Amino acid sequence: MSPERFEELVGEALDEVPVELMSLMNNVVFLVEDLPPGGGDDLLGVYEGVALTERGWDYAGALPDRITIFRLPTLRVCDTEEDVVEEVAITVVHEIAHHFGIDDQRLHELGWA
Repeated sequence: MSPERFEELVGEALDEVPVELMSLMNNVVFLVEDLPPGGGDDLLGVYEGVALTERGWDYAGALPDRITIFRLPTLRVCDTEEDVVEEVAITVVHEIAHHFGIDDQRLHELGWA
């Protein structure tokens, strides 16, 4: 799958996030990269930043948080474009949850592994 098509799918996944939820997100950018730093084969996405639940009075002026979705590891675990669509959607929701301070354990409990 081309990088351009993969980016389209990430955009489509973001379009599916409810507007009410997106409007609560603050100072965060979404990126697509081929591979995570260090080339980890099993990392599909990552949230880097300070979760909304941990921001204090001293957060002002901080660089945007980053949510990065990794193309090649995602493509490795998917057999079809339909699989990619589903996996990208899950990964986007998973990383957005981290922005809201939800940790991996709670995500697993909610079924968003």
